[in-house]
Amino acid sequence: MSEIALAPELLVTEPGLVAGKVAVVTGAAQGIGYEIAAALSKHGAKVIIADLDQAKADIAAESLGGGDVVALACNVTDEDAVSRVADSAVSQFGSLDIWVNNAGITRDNRMAKMSLSDFELVVNVHMTGTWLGVKTAGAIMREQGRGSIINMSSLSGKGGNFGQTNYSAAKAGIVGMTKASAKELASRAVRVNAIAPGLIRTPMTAAMSAEAFANLESTIPMKRAGEPHEVAGTALFLASDLSSFMTGAVLEVGGGRLM
Repeated sequence: MSEIALAPELLVTEPGLVAGKVAVVTGAAQGIGYEIAAALSKHGAKVIIADLDQAKADIAAESLGGGDVVALACNVTDEDAVSRVADSAVSQFGSLDIWVNNAGITRDNRMAKMSLSDFELVVNVHMTGTWLGVKTAGAIMREQGRGSIINMSSLSGKGGNFGQTNYSAAKAGIVGMTKASAKELASRAVRVNAIAPGLIRTPMTAAMSAEAFANLESTIPMKRAGEPHEVAGTALFLASDLSSFMTGAVLEVGGGRLM
């Protein structure tokens, strides 16, 4: 059998999949966001860890070696704060190539007992926070003529979770936002994709009771929960040129649940 020759552009010859690129990851002081920041940094990107908790963000940045990893405080629902983070990426590192909208919260309760304030808070952090990230990063990337924006949805936005009418609604909305913004930005070589994780072992899911966690885990065809680094690998793929002809996609990382 003759050897198949790969085109040079398909060969990964750089020291990292995102070498030389500049990334912002929101909510990156812990959990999935931290693992995404770590993966991007490992593969050569300069990374800004943007998080509501400056102290935790500082610790996260230091653990990744400092230098090309910077921590900034950011409330993703504050337009000025989001703009400051984007401007800092450009002023400190020269560009903005990757933006990951990962920041999120939960305020779970049955709809009959959920307060309007808890509904609005969760929707605001996820939906408004993601919209501001896409709008702000997209404006810079359009002028550059390149960029990858990654939004964090969830399988709860596909199937709905009991006690999460707020979270499920927000995560479903992020899918629509991803597709609409991908259409608006595609002509300027700016890609917008989403990741929909399933049950992942994070500080957020650690708040679940052992029984609830086990019950949900039993519905997964792969019979286990995922790990944050498994979501981070998908984010790295979407951030890199390996996914250069993908936009408006929603990649599920859930062990086959709800397929």
